[in-house]
Amino acid sequence: MLCVGDGSSDGQKRSICWIDKGHIVTRREVAPRPSDRKGKTSKRVNFVRGLIREVAGFAPYEKRITELLKVGKDKRALKVAKRKLGTHKRAKRKREDMANVLRKMRSGGTTDKKK
Repeated sequence: MLCVGDGSSDGQKRSICWIDKGHIVTRREVAPRPSDRKGKTSKRVNFVRGLIREVAGFAPYEKRITELLKVGKDKRALKVAKRKLGTHKRAKRKREDMANVLRKMRSGGTTDKKK
C-alpha cells in the first residue's frame, strides 16, 4: 500500500491511500493542546531556579564534578554523577550543565562560586 499526497506543500491531503486516487481534502487547523507545552520551562520557573542557584550555590557532588572537569577527567565526572543521580542520561545532562557553568565562569560571566 502506498500513500501519496500525504505531505504536500499546499496543505491538502488525499483521503485514500492509492496512487492518484481519492477526493482531495484541505487539512483542518488544529488548536494547540496544553500537553504540547509539557516539559517547557516558563520564564518565572527559570528565574526562580537561577535565584536559588545563586543563593544556595552548588551541592558537594556538583563541586566535585566541576573539579574533575577542570582537570580533564570527563569520564570520572560522568561516573560520579551517575552514582549520585541514578541514570546515565541524567548524569550526562548534569555533566554538560557543570561544563557550561565552568565555561561561563572562565568567560567572566559569574565569578561568585560558593564554597
